[in-house]
Amino acid sequence: MNDAAWPDLPLPAGVRSRRVAGVNGLDLHVLEAGDPAAPLLLLLHGFPELAFSWRHQLPELAEAGYHVLAPDQRGYGRTTGWPVDYDADLRPFGMLNLARDALGLLAATGHREVAAVIGHDFGAPVAAWCALLRPDVFRRVVMMSAPFAGPPPLPGWGGPAAPADWQAALATLPRPRKHYQAYYGTREANADMRHCPQGVHAFLRAYYHVKSADWPGNAPQPLPDWRAVTLARMPTYYVMDRDLDMAATVAPHHPTPAQLAACRWLPDADLAVYAAEYARTGFQGGLQWYRCSSHPPCVAEMQLFAGRGIDVPAAFIAGAADWGMFQKPGELQRMQQQVCSRFVGLQVLPGAGHWVQQEQPQAVTQCLLRFLADTRA
Repeated sequence: MNDAAWPDLPLPAGVRSRRVAGVNGLDLHVLEAGDPAAPLLLLLHGFPELAFSWRHQLPELAEAGYHVLAPDQRGYGRTTGWPVDYDADLRPFGMLNLARDALGLLAATGHREVAAVIGHDFGAPVAAWCALLRPDVFRRVVMMSAPFAGPPPLPGWGGPAAPADWQAALATLPRPRKHYQAYYGTREANADMRHCPQGVHAFLRAYYHVKSADWPGNAPQPLPDWRAVTLARMPTYYVMDRDLDMAATVAPHHPTPAQLAACRWLPDADLAVYAAEYARTGFQGGLQWYRCSSHPPCVAEMQLFAGRGIDVPAAFIAGAADWGMFQKPGELQRMQQQVCSRFVGLQVLPGAGHWVQQEQPQAVTQCLLRFLADTRA
């Protein structure tokens, strides 16, 4: 589809939409704000999101004196140049290549470094890898909602690792379960969501609702171990019933009319942006990222950096109602105590769940600006 066929995005004043061609094989769609000569902030979204997820932070950070870029990452939205097929080579979606995408965007826009790379959800490990691989370029890092426990360990080197059979153990519970990341790696997942009975708009409304602070079932807590019975304490959007797909999992939790009327952080016009983009592209581009987490060539590539940490100033932000902090036992503590040698702040924001920069946009912006001010050389 050419650019003329894409409708304009409902962007705040001062936010521009453009394409940056020839970035590591991609034509990147980027949202941008601020003076291109100012220090750069790079904002990386997660799943199932878009650059549009940073619509609140873009103008506010620009007003504070930064040049701000938020791309639709590889596999998402209006960025083109990635293969759409389930059977395509997964390696372009591996973490090192995603970091290469970020580095390429800097080069294409005339920047040699960023004041901070900031990632949410699956964008958080991309940001972390950027800082780990090129601390000379990515001078600070903020991770949101998804802790980073470092590169996967090499056999014999020790280090944290989940038991090899932890996913299989979920299926043996009296109420058989499966992990959402395993489901996202299946051939059926894309069609289950893209062609679900309720439609993409209603599916995403329920998905965003159930992972937000608006859903009363979110009461996250640290998990002590990887036993199946422990992991099953998490909501079903993380540890699913074995025989249900994700669309069926979240459908019973679609917000009521009263909840919809009270939802200020994701009005229907904004949700329509996500629904239109995912109805057009499908979900497979983002799902490839999950598959790379266990794809042997991608894991082996990351293991080259086993034992290496992040040595630039680092911070973490999450919503108080976000299970993402705890979905992998012990990773939040490891990130703070071992992986990040200059960890300077954990901010847990009330009134937010997983979509923290959308649910509490002003609070997130203030956290980011404080971090940037506090770590200024």
